[in-house]
This record gives sequence, C-alpha cells and structure tokens, in this order.
Amino acid sequence: MVSLDHTRIFQRNWSTWVAHGVKLDPGASWRNTRAAAGLCCPFRLGSLIQDVEFINYSFFSQGKKDVTQIFNNILRRQIGTRSPTVEYISAHPHILFMLLQGYEAPQIALRCGMMLRECIRHEPLAKIILFSNQFRDFFKYVELSTFDIASDAFATFKDLLTRHKALVADFLEQNYDTIFEDYEKLLHSENYVTKRQSLKLLGELILDRHNFAVMTKYISKPENLKLMMNLLRDKSPNIQFEAFHVFKVFVASPHKTQPIVEILLKNQPKLIEFLSTFQKERTDDEQFSDEKNYLIKQIRDLKKPAP
Repeated sequence: MVSLDHTRIFQRNWSTWVAHGVKLDPGASWRNTRAAAGLCCPFRLGSLIQDVEFINYSFFSQGKKDVTQIFNNILRRQIGTRSPTVEYISAHPHILFMLLQGYEAPQIALRCGMMLRECIRHEPLAKIILFSNQFRDFFKYVELSTFDIASDAFATFKDLLTRHKALVADFLEQNYDTIFEDYEKLLHSENYVTKRQSLKLLGELILDRHNFAVMTKYISKPENLKLMMNLLRDKSPNIQFEAFHVFKVFVASPHKTQPIVEILLKNQPKLIEFLSTFQKERTDDEQFSDEKNYLIKQIRDLKKPAP
C-alpha cells in the first residue's frame, strides 16, 4: 500500500522534476549541473520507484505514463561522461528486480517493461539481470496467458539476449546447460506465438558470430537436431520456416559430430525427398531456394564412414 508520506514526498519531487524539464526530450540540456545531480540523487530516484505498486497509483495527472517517461529520461541523462542514474541502479539492483516483477501485475506490466528495456540499453544493468537468478523468470513471463504482457516480456527477453553481443556470448557460454534446458521448453510451447518467436530468436542467436562457441555446442547435440527435424513437419508453415533456419546450421556445418552425421545418414533419402518439396510456394524467395538446394546437396553427398 502507498503511504501518505510517500505520496507527499513524490508530489514534492514531482514539482522539482517538472520544473527542471525532466519530461522534456532526453536530449535537452539540464538547466544546471547542480540541478541535474540533485534530480538523480538516490533519495529522489528512490521515491519515484520505491515500490512497483506505486507506479499504478494515479493521484497525479497521467499517472503511469508520466512515471515511465520521467524514469526513462532521468536514466538517459548524463553529467559529463557519467550516467549517475545507471550508477545508482547498479548499486541498488533491487530496482531492476522490482521492474521485472512488474510482469506479475497486469495493471503495470507494460509500463514496467518499458522501463526495464530502457535499463537494458546500459550494459552494466543488462549484466546484472542476465547473471541473476531472476533472469529465469522470463521463461515464465513469456508464457503468460495475457497476450500483450507475454509479448512485452518476450520483447524484453529478446533485447537482453541480443543487444550486448560480447556480454551475452559470455553469459550463454557460462550458463549453457541451464539456459537451453529452459529454452527447449519454449520450443515445445502450446502457445503458437511463443513457440514461433522462440524458434526465430534461437536462429538469430546461433547464427550470430559472437555466439560461435554456443552454436558449436548446440549443433553437436543429436537431440537438438531431432527436435528441429520434428519442427520442420509442424502444422504451421511459419514454424516450419523458422525451424529450417536452425536445421540448416546442422547440415551446413563442416565439423559435424558423428552422432549428427549418423542421424542425417539414417534419414538421408527421406530428407532429400522432403526438402525437395518443402515450402515450394516460396517461389519469390531466391535465398531460401538456394539454401534449400545447398542442403539437399550436402545431405546427398554424405557418405558412411569406412569400416
């Protein structure tokens, strides 16, 4: 519950924020450096987002929208080369986890998502979330029954895994088994949107050159190849198409593990026949046709190892 004292504190700071143009374009300059430092002090920032529930407390004009705008603009402000708000949140990571937990409150979920994505733009804050135990909550949030909230959670999830390339590569390498165990569940999701988005993101991740070590490990696992072969036969053409872009990495790799080669050889005639007619209606997609023909050739050229 939001206390009366908390409300009064916020109202007092609200006047200060507005007076110094916090709601203006984030590129606008502060009226003076002292004002900027004061606005970003822990006390005032803390009063803005001390409790996630407070974001939904609309005693002031425009309520949640204004809180989000002010928070994001303060976060973007710099004093010289410093980003004092980023420094403050880095020292008080519970703020990030409160915003993440906002996905559990439908009234504020989308606003919390907007603020969380603004935080993720800053690598130190993205790192805190990635390497926290709370990161795994995303696998729950992207499966929520409310479409808008699940989609927003997935947008944040994707941003975390694609924005800071070197950081993400390090994270995925260190936490490969845990993350991909959870990720596989998304690929089996009964929610079509979640399943398709997860499959598409997987393709982006393993094709990113920064994630070479992760890609190498992923395509060495026969269970992953079997999953993609099953998804190639999914009832949805879009799921099939996204699965194709992961499947092609297994086939095109010049360093296939023996278990992968054995699966491809075992299914060689069926795969060639299947790919020959796979999504033939995509006649205007030359790249897809070229890739499909290349895979057919690679599979046809596979030879059983000499005894």
